[in-house]
Amino acid sequence: MIYRVLGLMSGSSLDGLDIAFVEFEEKGGKWTFSVLESTCVSYPADMEQRLTNAHVLSARDFVRLHAEYGHFLGEAVNRFISEKELGYKVFLVCSHGHTVFHEPGKFSTQLGDGATLAALTGLPVVSDLRSMDVALGGQGAPIVPVGEKLLFQAHTLFLNIGGIANISYHTDELHQAFDICPANRVLNMISMQLQKKFDEDGAIASLGMVNDSLLNELNQLDYYKEKKPKSLANEFGTDVVYPLILSHKLNTSDSMATYVEHIAMQVAKAVNGFSISEIDESSSIKLLVTGGGAFNKQLVSRIQYYLAPYNVQVDIPLPVIVEYKEALIMALLGVLRWREEETVLSSVTGSSRNSIGGALWMGAH
Repeated sequence: MIYRVLGLMSGSSLDGLDIAFVEFEEKGGKWTFSVLESTCVSYPADMEQRLTNAHVLSARDFVRLHAEYGHFLGEAVNRFISEKELGYKVFLVCSHGHTVFHEPGKFSTQLGDGATLAALTGLPVVSDLRSMDVALGGQGAPIVPVGEKLLFQAHTLFLNIGGIANISYHTDELHQAFDICPANRVLNMISMQLQKKFDEDGAIASLGMVNDSLLNELNQLDYYKEKKPKSLANEFGTDVVYPLILSHKLNTSDSMATYVEHIAMQVAKAVNGFSISEIDESSSIKLLVTGGGAFNKQLVSRIQYYLAPYNVQVDIPLPVIVEYKEALIMALLGVLRWREEETVLSSVTGSSRNSIGGALWMGAH
């Protein structure tokens, strides 16, 4: 069976709306894919500001933004379909939405009304991918491991460095995943001290010196002592981590170098927490690195340094996979929801059972 689907993803780093048009083929339970078209739609300044401040809106204004962001998504999809000449080629759209509130085990809220998106595009839309897992007692995150398991079977470990860095570990018998630490959201906030949106290639970090005092305080934060499954809200980075960095009054390069070191150390700690010793020691373990942080050469170098003792091979795939892996997996989750197959693994979220997540909106009559 062949499915051609649009996957939409908006990350916490607010670098834009990722859109991937993907062709999936399923034969005997085996999935293959090809990313046929992709783009990242930058947010207009006012939309970026509204998304940034969404967590402090009144209930009325929040609901209004939910609908208006649904319009933004619908218009972006229609424009993408027109520009790429995809009319009548898209089977359905799966939209993750933009996460504003995430309280593990209680609720997870994403902006972007699925009904509005379906109405504007006239296409079936899957949205609200996390709520069912939360209702079953889970964290509601991470939700990408199902896609990793089905689409990237040559890899055992998966590291996505977006606004938040998260990691997954898959073997035939075991599937585990959790959020590691804030990543690009904090790195970008540090970059803005120099009026730069991000640290291109890790150039700022490469000039700095690691501050041991700050590094030790970061590594001692309570979240890192919690057992998995666990997940992070954006506020941990913006309201806890970044103020801690500012309190040390370092220059920008030293702040950046120290936080890069912190991320790398926490990645290594996460890898060490998996039972990788059970894997054949004669062969290296493949770690697929994706997300914007995969382009940060200084960060990747420090991760490689800390992972060297674990015989882990860091694999950075083609740029289209680095940039659009999450949008690609959102597209797959939409297909699985349509097929009424499991989209969320309880072993990674801590819920009472695996579940089929996502609301389905039928756009056409």
